[in-house]
This record gives sequence, structure tokens and C-alpha cells, in this order.
Amino acid sequence: MKYIVLLGDGMADLPNEKLQGKTPLELAYKPNIDNMASRSICGMVKTVPDGMKPGSDVANLSVIGYDPLEYYSGRSPLEALSIGIDMASDDLAVRCNVVTLSNEDNYADRTMIDYSAGEISTEEARELICAVEAGLGDAVFKFYSGVSYRHCLIAKHSEMGTVYTPPHDILDKVISNYLPEGIYGEQMLALMERSTKILESHPINLKRMAKGENPANSIWLWGEGVKPNLPLYYDLYKKSAVMISAVDLLKGIAIAGGMKVVEVQGATGTIDTNFIGKAKACVQALRDGNDYVYLHMEAPDECGHQGDYDGKVKSIEMIDDIVAGYILKELSGEDVRILVTPDHPTPLATRTHTSDSVPFIIYDSTVSHEGVLKYSENECAGTGITVASGVELARLLFKIGD
Repeated sequence: MKYIVLLGDGMADLPNEKLQGKTPLELAYKPNIDNMASRSICGMVKTVPDGMKPGSDVANLSVIGYDPLEYYSGRSPLEALSIGIDMASDDLAVRCNVVTLSNEDNYADRTMIDYSAGEISTEEARELICAVEAGLGDAVFKFYSGVSYRHCLIAKHSEMGTVYTPPHDILDKVISNYLPEGIYGEQMLALMERSTKILESHPINLKRMAKGENPANSIWLWGEGVKPNLPLYYDLYKKSAVMISAVDLLKGIAIAGGMKVVEVQGATGTIDTNFIGKAKACVQALRDGNDYVYLHMEAPDECGHQGDYDGKVKSIEMIDDIVAGYILKELSGEDVRILVTPDHPTPLATRTHTSDSVPFIIYDSTVSHEGVLKYSENECAGTGITVASGVELARLLFKIGD
């Protein structure tokens, strides 16, 4: 038996008047996934433990099968692993976005315009982070470039205890109530403020503004954490596992858990990602002898944060047509179990994550269950099947305990 997780990040939502009173999952045309749902185990799963924030870090750890209450040590250290940073045990990693703020003279009076600086390219952002490192880096603070707008700050010989706010949670809001506070609050705010002097006049940003694109005119720090210590995935589930994702966070989880990371050219983490490349990489990973593939697709979450109604529906339809359609065709006649689920909801109305339970289906090519007509929040909730955690969902996928 082979196992696949089709993870549509942030795919779950709420009924919305702009979508004919439906959720994106209800409105989207997705015949492949709906056909699987008609003969699958279907229900709702709580991926985010009570008391934890519904970030993609916590939620994906959970769906992969790691209990966040036991293993979560922060978001940024996982991304640091993917970038290739060798953290010491007393290092602190902090996520460093390049963002677009409005241009009031007083930093605290500025508004968060764009948490991704127009989904800036990795090449452009690398130059900007190099400039920030040259201007702000020292014996304690060192900046590392990542992918697109996602980067990392390492604070040497530091500890947890600063309160941050994710930039995607405060779109169109004045930042004064969301600035760093706590043990290193003043130092981190000073870095953010000083970064504007470096970035505002940088040639990369001058070119972007000349083209009508959002400038990356400030760094935004958040998501602190210390070096993770995950057990090997094979030791937990006896499955040789592969991660396919465009996002450093997911690659970092995989590296920490000893999973193989497969890079796909053109994988961007947005709706223009190389969906077919990811689908082909998934099938090839299984044909290469691996047992389990976690295929992570970020596009629905990005569309949710941006309030892109049409894009979120379209991204779900592309996942169904290009990814699920290809995988089902290529693996026809083979023994496979496929879990389809989001990690968390990212409602279009609020443009941020929530801790609500999410709909899942577990399809088994060798067994037909009485499923639902359509894969959606309402249909899956109507089965009455509830799973208390991502760890329990992983055990259900692998039939552990049957």
C-alpha cells in the first residue's frame, strides 16, 4: 500500500455571499476529489490543539503526524533548517518577511499594505536581504535569505519571550498595536525601523515602484523559535516519507523528521505554481520505492490571505484537475490510500487562519466506503465522524490500531 496526502493549505472556509452563499470547496468544480469522497471515509479533524495559534507550522506538523503539543518549538527554526542554517542550541530563529508598508514619517503610524511585497521574486529579495545583512548584521544578529518574501533572522545566544504578530494577520491595519513587545521587543522594533532606511532607496525597490509594483520597504519580524528536535518519521510510522512543497516551513519539517525533500522546478507556493510538476514528482516518488508522499499546495492559503475569491476557487479546481486527476490516472489499479485535507481554514472574509476543524477524506483504492456526494465542510461535518487530532488522522490513514 502507498500513501499520499493532498494538502490544500488554508482550503477550508466559511459560506460567503460573494460565492453565492457557498464556501470555495462547495463552489469549486472538482469531479476527481468529489468522486473519491463518494467512496471515502469522510469527516472533520481538529488539527490545531486548544491554546495553540493556528499557524501553518502547528497545523502541518499535526497533519503530518507530529503532536504539536510535544514537538513544536517555533516556526522560524523549521524554515532555518530548509535554508541550511546550522543553529546552535542557544540560537533564536525569527521569521523575517519583506513587506510593503505605507510611508508615514512615524514608523508606528504606517499601515500593512502587503505582507509579501507583491510576492517579490526570490532573486530580488535576496539582494534586499543581503543589503539588510550588510547594514544591520553584527555579532548577535545575522540575516539569511530564503524564498520570495520569506527570510530568517538568527539571534545568537538568545531566548524566547518576545511577542510578535504575523504580518498576514494585519493587512490594511495600522501597525502601532502590533509591534514587537517583550524581552527583545525594543531591539527587534529598532531593526525593523532601521531596515526602512536601507530598503526604501534600494535600486530593486526603485525599479519595482517604476513598474507599479509594491516595494519591499521594510522587514517584519515574527515567528520566533529554538532548534527543533523531531523524531524520525520512519521511527514513528515505519514509512519512508517524501515532502513536496514550495515552502521552506514544510521543507524544514521534513528535514527535521528525516523525510526526503523533492524539489520541483517552478514550484512557487502561489496559484501560478507548477501543479503538474508536483503531481508528477509525487507519482515518481512512489515509483522510486517510497511509501508516503506529503504533497503540500500553498495556493488556496495565499488566495485566502489576499482576499482573492476567484483565485481561491480556481486554485482548488486546479488541484483537482491537474494534481488529483493526474495521480488517480497514473496510479489506477494500484493499492493507494489518499488523504485530502486542509491544514486549517483561511476564510476569505477575515483573510487569516482560524482554529476550526477542517474536512477530510481518506480514499482507499481497495475498499469502497459510504462517503459523501461532495467534498466540503458541510458534507463532511454531516457524517458525524470527528477526529480529535492530526496524530489520530495519521493513524487512521495508516490503519494503525485497526
